[in-house]
Amino acid sequence: MVAPPDNDVLWARSLLCSHGGSPALTGVSLGVREGEILAVTGPRGSGKTTLLKCLSGQIVPQEGEVWFNSVPLHTMSAPLRERLRGDRFGWIGPEPRLVPELKAWENAALPLLLHGVSHRAAKKTAMEWLERLDIGSVARKRPAALPQAQRQRIAVARALVTGPAVLFADEPTAPLHRADGAQVLRTLTTAARSHRITVLLATHDPQVATLADRTMSLLDGRRVGFVQPDGGDGAEGRAACSLSV
Repeated sequence: MVAPPDNDVLWARSLLCSHGGSPALTGVSLGVREGEILAVTGPRGSGKTTLLKCLSGQIVPQEGEVWFNSVPLHTMSAPLRERLRGDRFGWIGPEPRLVPELKAWENAALPLLLHGVSHRAAKKTAMEWLERLDIGSVARKRPAALPQAQRQRIAVARALVTGPAVLFADEPTAPLHRADGAQVLRTLTTAARSHRITVLLATHDPQVATLADRTMSLLDGRRVGFVQPDGGDGAEGRAACSLSV
């Protein structure tokens, strides 16, 4: 077992993962620096969601290693991985998955309340994020009374209220119109950069990927390329990938 580089907040090597006997990831390796926004691109079915779930500890790969801040996720017990996800990670999926009985601000504040933060402090933080996402006016409404775009913004606020070390965003603008999606992504990336949050952003939209510091492409579970806007190759060498069959 080889320890990851010190400057990588997330590091994975030779990930192999299958679903129902079909390979979802085949030999994927990568390193992600603290505060970096990495876009993971590729068509549907290319392995993007599986990669994010492996890196966030939701699933354990059949082979390979996943490290977070030099701690091996792939050898952690399920309870420890769950605690890590609650304490250090945020997750935004393509569907908001809100609690229907809770108001908008309560859904956004839920992670804080579950961590024992006072009702007053949790509401204050949740309201700040709802305002940043231009939905403070619906704070007292329940999900059923809101359109899909507003429900998705609540899910984004919920993922950010705890100030996670790493935010995993799996097609976070899929249910949104382009204008709404662009506004949400601007807020998300601005918050990530100002709070030094590392972001892994899975998307099949090339326009979304332009907001990232680097872009990693998957095809049929294999990494097929890395693109850096500055054209540098330091991180490329550090994040070299095994493309074994």
